[in-house]
Amino acid sequence: MAESMQDKGFLLRSLMEHMTDHIYFKDRDSRFIMVNTAFANWTGLEKKEIIGKSDFDLFASVHAQQAFDDEQRIIATGEPIIGLEEKETWEDGRITWVSSTKMPLKNTAGEIIGTFGISRDITEHKEAELRAAYYADQIRRIKDGMDEDVRMAAELQKTFFPRSYPVYPPGALPEQRRFDFYHRYSASGGVSGDFCTIQRLSGSRVGIFLCDVMGHGVRAALVTALICALVEETAAVEEDAGRFLSRMNLLLLPILRQEDIFLYATACYMVLDMETGRLQFANAGHPMPLHFRAAENRAVWLMEDAALRGPALAIAEGFEYQTLEQRIAVGDSVVMYTDGLYEVVGPNDEELGEERLLAAATNQLGQPLTDAFPGLIEEVRSFAADGKFDDDICMAGFHRRA
Repeated sequence: MAESMQDKGFLLRSLMEHMTDHIYFKDRDSRFIMVNTAFANWTGLEKKEIIGKSDFDLFASVHAQQAFDDEQRIIATGEPIIGLEEKETWEDGRITWVSSTKMPLKNTAGEIIGTFGISRDITEHKEAELRAAYYADQIRRIKDGMDEDVRMAAELQKTFFPRSYPVYPPGALPEQRRFDFYHRYSASGGVSGDFCTIQRLSGSRVGIFLCDVMGHGVRAALVTALICALVEETAAVEEDAGRFLSRMNLLLLPILRQEDIFLYATACYMVLDMETGRLQFANAGHPMPLHFRAAENRAVWLMEDAALRGPALAIAEGFEYQTLEQRIAVGDSVVMYTDGLYEVVGPNDEELGEERLLAAATNQLGQPLTDAFPGLIEEVRSFAADGKFDDDICMAGFHRRA
C-alpha cells in the first residue's frame, strides 16, 4: 500500500479522478492530450472524445483564439498565466466563466512540449458579480439623475427668495431710503425647508415672511414651494399679521396633516409701515426675532415673552394667532432667522442656544445688515466643533435709517 501510494502514476490518477477543478494537458499545438473527469463532465463528452481536440472544437472562436494565443505565448516565453478570468462562449451560445492558471509543460530534459492548466468554474460567482455591477451602474444612473433633479430644484428654489427689496420713498436713491432690507440663505444640502420673502403690500407697507419646514431635503423643499404660493395669495387678503398666520394655518393643515403624513412649519410674519416705523408681527412656533436697539446699544428679543408664540403651522386646527406691535426707532434693526443658526454643537457637545446667539448678536451692533448677517454667521461657525452648520440657515430683516 505504501509503495502504491508513492507511485506517481497513482497520485496523478487520484488527482485526475477526484479533483473538482478542471485539469488539462495540451501539446504544442494546444490539442488536449489528457483531461480529468471534472473537465470531461463539464464539456458533456467522454475523455477519449476530447483527446486530440482543441478549444476550437469546444468553444466559440473568440474564446478559443484567445486561449490559443495565451498558450502559444506560454510555450514561446515559458512565462505562466496565474489566475486569469476567462469568459467561455460555447458553440451553443452558452456562456461560462473560469479562473485559470496555465503553466509550461516540460519533458525530463526541461524542454517545453506543451502546456497544462487548472481552471475553476466561477460562473455563478461571476454572474452575481456582473449583476451587482449592473445594478450598481443602474443605481448610479438613477442617483446621477436624482442629483441633477435636485440641482435643478435648488436653482428653482432660489427664485422663491427676494431678488430685489422695496424702496421707500419710491424711487429714492440708496442714501435717501428710510429702510434697508436684506436676507441670507444657505442650504445644508441641495434643497432646503427654509424660506423667506420680502414683498411690498402697499405704498409704504412691506410684508416679511420667514419659515422653516420640518425635516430636510426634497420633501421639505416641496412644502416651501407650496408655502411660497400661499404667502403671496394670503398677503393680498390679510393685512393683519396674526390673521395672516391664522389663514396660512387653515390652508396648510388639511394638506400637511394626512393619514400617512405629518409635517409642520414654524413661521414668523411681520408687516412694516415704512412711513411710521410701526411694526406688526405674529409668530407660529418660530425662534424669537432679534431687535437691535441703537439708542440702548444692545440686542434684545423682539418678543419679550416667549409664551406669546403660537404653535407651528399645521399643528393646531382653528388656532387664532396674536398680533403684537412695536415701534421701530431710527437706527434700529430687526432680524428673523431659522433655528439652524443656533442649533450648532460645540466641542463639549453643548448646543450654542438662543442666549449665546443673543450675545453674539450684540457684537454686531452698529453694523449694516450686509456685514451683520455674515458676521453673526461666522461667530456661530467659530463655536461649532467642526466649523460647519448641520442645518439650513435663512435670515431676513431690515434696518431703519431715517
